[in-house]
Amino acid sequence: MATGTAPPRGSAAAAASMRRRRTASSGASAGAAGTMLQFYTDDSPGLKISPNVVLVMSIGFIAFVAVLHVMGKLYFVRREA
Repeated sequence: MATGTAPPRGSAAAAASMRRRRTASSGASAGAAGTMLQFYTDDSPGLKISPNVVLVMSIGFIAFVAVLHVMGKLYFVRREA
């Protein structure tokens, strides 16, 4: 076996290298996860809005813009006549 190749799939060496790779990568992503979690803690500054409220507000905004478009089309048609 050459030094640059991976061990055969399903072998004990492949499983060991996969375990090493997972633990090494999870340590690097723990820092990013720690910074993301600070947005959801009680210590973070700003408004505390649940995801459901954000979803309802965004759908309401989209509906409001759609109604404005329809009203604008109807108003424009009536002014032409």
